[in-house]
Amino acid sequence: MATTTSAQTVTGERADLLESLGHARHFLRFTARELSDEQAATRSTVSALCVGGLIKHVTAVERQWTRFVVEGAASMPAGDDPAAYEAHAAGFRMEPGETLAALLEEYENVARHTDDLVRTLPDLDAGHELPPAPWFEPGARWSARRVLQHIIAETAQHAGHADIIRESIDGARSMG
Repeated sequence: MATTTSAQTVTGERADLLESLGHARHFLRFTARELSDEQAATRSTVSALCVGGLIKHVTAVERQWTRFVVEGAASMPAGDDPAAYEAHAAGFRMEPGETLAALLEEYENVARHTDDLVRTLPDLDAGHELPPAPWFEPGARWSARRVLQHIIAETAQHAGHADIIRESIDGARSMG
């Protein structure tokens, strides 16, 4: 499988990573199709999640982890920072004034950046030590490849969450 861009063609593992990420992104975006801003902000299940908030969260996760690939642990928020916890929680909500269109546009911008990074990284094995945080093993390292796998998994997981929320709003489903 080869992925072609105006800049270059990628094959092998990089093409597979881009295809998997593109597939997961498609389902997340597709789930938001034809929703109003009000519907995108609706918490339609017992959880605090909404479709727009999930898109906002996945955008932030992808942006943060691609920064980690380039800059290392210094680019990550401190694991014990209360402001970071609040920002993380707010990242799942559509705040007043936010629109689904703007969230999707920002997601597209981040996706383009990530795709360019996948195409141009000199070495997918290059990695960094993870920052100190209760959810990381002390001294653990993630390669660029591992980070990209994490972004794919995170996107796919939240696409599934969004699909459940969407079905609760108006019965629409991404598949089936």
